[in-house]
Amino acid sequence: MTIPESDAARDALAALRAEVAKAVVGQDPIVTGLVIALLCRGHVLLEGVPGVAKTLLVRTLSATLALDFKRVQFTPDLMPGDVTGSLVYDARTAEFEFREGPVFTNLLLADEVNRTPPKTQAALLEAMEERQVSVEGEARALPDPFIVVATQNPVEYEGTYQLPEAQLDRFQLKLTVPLPPREQEIAVLERHALGFDPRDLSEIKPVASAADLEAGRRAVAQVHVGAEVLGYIVDVARATRQSPSLQLGVSPRGATALLAAARAWAWLSGRSYVTPDDVKALARPALRHRVGLRPEAELEGATPDGILEGILATVPVPR
Repeated sequence: MTIPESDAARDALAALRAEVAKAVVGQDPIVTGLVIALLCRGHVLLEGVPGVAKTLLVRTLSATLALDFKRVQFTPDLMPGDVTGSLVYDARTAEFEFREGPVFTNLLLADEVNRTPPKTQAALLEAMEERQVSVEGEARALPDPFIVVATQNPVEYEGTYQLPEAQLDRFQLKLTVPLPPREQEIAVLERHALGFDPRDLSEIKPVASAADLEAGRRAVAQVHVGAEVLGYIVDVARATRQSPSLQLGVSPRGATALLAAARAWAWLSGRSYVTPDDVKALARPALRHRVGLRPEAELEGATPDGILEGILATVPVPR
């Protein structure tokens, strides 16, 4: 019997975890979040202290999907043309020709994105939102799929340019990469003691393709969302706007991002419909970067995740 296209795509994407685990110990929730973003054509902000395998994780994921991958180390002197590409004079033809920048790829890792000035951040913003690059008035389309995974360090602020709310809102998910528990950290050291080289990913094999992603996207678009679940998402978003601890609540764009992520998670879980539990599971990754704490709440030790946890506990759940 022939396996339906959507089921084959789901199995292929599920196999990513085992393949990524050959190079990265743990971090299953982060891998799942990245797959959800790929299914939704969304972008991801990864936040974690240095040395928790953020770059290795993204490189390994691109290898398992046979996607083109590029990495840009964002620095204070990085110019927009260094990211998007620029016109270069060719002396042989006496004409200007366009040299594509690293943004012309499937999976772009923007390392330490908050270390570059706002002008360069804005150039990346157009690529993320419009999926095109404009140089000298001419728009050039980016490849499909195209996803930006940006990293930032949560503990070091000297010499950084904080991402504005408008740009944070362009990221579908913000995933927090935690330090590994003791057992996983021991497993990491054991691998390195046996000669593991994080620069050598030759053992990682492609287990899914761009065609699997496209089939998955078509299947996600067919996932049913009941009126009561839509109402629940709106109620959660509206509750953030009314919270006394927040000066900035979730916009309608944030609510649609949560809806898309919940549908993708439902499909990955083998269901053709979204439940309130799917919404709860994705609420923090989809909304934590879209809310702004009041200064007095920050002084009291409140966090975006803590506020969202309280909102999810108080907003009535449809039955």
